[in-house]
Amino acid sequence: MTPAAEGAPLQHSPAARRARAALLRAPQTPLLIEDIQVAEPRANEVLVRLAGTGICHTDLVIRDGFPAPLPMVLGHEGAGVVEAVGSAVTTLKVGDSVVLSFNACGQCGNCAKHEPAYCYQFFPLNFGGQRADGSTGLSQDGQTVYGQFFGQSSFATLALAPAANVVKIDPSLPLALMGPLGCGIQTGAGAVMNSLKLQAGESIAIFGGGAVGLSGVMAAKALGAAHIIVVEPNAGRRALALELGATHVIDPKAEADVPAAVKAAGPGGVQRALDTTGIPPVIRQAADTLLPNGLLGLLGVSPMEVDVPVNLMSLIIRGVGIKAILEGDSDPQVFIPQLIALYQAGRFPFDKLIKTFPFEQINEAIHASEDGSVIKPVIVF
Repeated sequence: MTPAAEGAPLQHSPAARRARAALLRAPQTPLLIEDIQVAEPRANEVLVRLAGTGICHTDLVIRDGFPAPLPMVLGHEGAGVVEAVGSAVTTLKVGDSVVLSFNACGQCGNCAKHEPAYCYQFFPLNFGGQRADGSTGLSQDGQTVYGQFFGQSSFATLALAPAANVVKIDPSLPLALMGPLGCGIQTGAGAVMNSLKLQAGESIAIFGGGAVGLSGVMAAKALGAAHIIVVEPNAGRRALALELGATHVIDPKAEADVPAAVKAAGPGGVQRALDTTGIPPVIRQAADTLLPNGLLGLLGVSPMEVDVPVNLMSLIIRGVGIKAILEGDSDPQVFIPQLIALYQAGRFPFDKLIKTFPFEQINEAIHASEDGSVIKPVIVF
């Protein structure tokens, strides 16, 4: 997929609606709230009026210079109400409350196995800024605005999304808070439930107490894990981890030997370990906590040049495996309803991670995510 030249027009529908959007115009700069035009949905698309959208680390990665065509509307944890549907859409109707998730082709070998997180076209479809045919549904005064970010670009009052990555939800739910289920929350919970397949009575160590890690804590609690150990330097997040179901918390700054501290809490080690930090020394610590035949899940975004920092012989003599994880191995149409059912039953209180900000304060919300003062900022419209 080759982006069009800067400033060149792409294919747009002649019909369009006005929306307000937060545009990234240059790397490492604040987002600018501007008017754009959003095309009517194509046959397999829906148009959603956003109620709220979460801010995720991946949005910040793009803002800080990960290659992407600009100007672009980011945002990939949206929730809202369907405002229009394409002619071929049969699963959704105007007025439905929905959560938006990631995009997938629906046709490759992994999509055919209901593994859309590993779609062969995942990166061009979610990061390319345009539809598969090179068009975009967003524009500004006749010029291209790139969108389709994770199949939604939800930092805007309106979002175009393929119907396949739009999940209908119960309209009685607090809609503005539901968006993070589409990425960060399902990634952390799915890593524990789907990727690592933690079983009742087993033990897990989770490194990092952000939104992804704490979602993993809630999932482990819901599964009936015997020991849920969270390694996190922030005291407030350690306290919240305990409230959400962690059985032990460890301050890595206060421990000379973090793996030993985990093993003491384990006891003796854990069957599963999950790194959400992407920090090489932390990944090695996580690997060292595992009992024989254990499994390490990797979720954090590391620098591009970093290799897996573990000792191969140590893995072999324990039979330890490593699983790199995208989107928590989730099929959103299946997994998001499962998480909502747990939430409604009081067993997955992910709303405790959220603080809301008005759309006009999106850059303040991003800063709160970066400085750690808010675990999961959600923009409300």
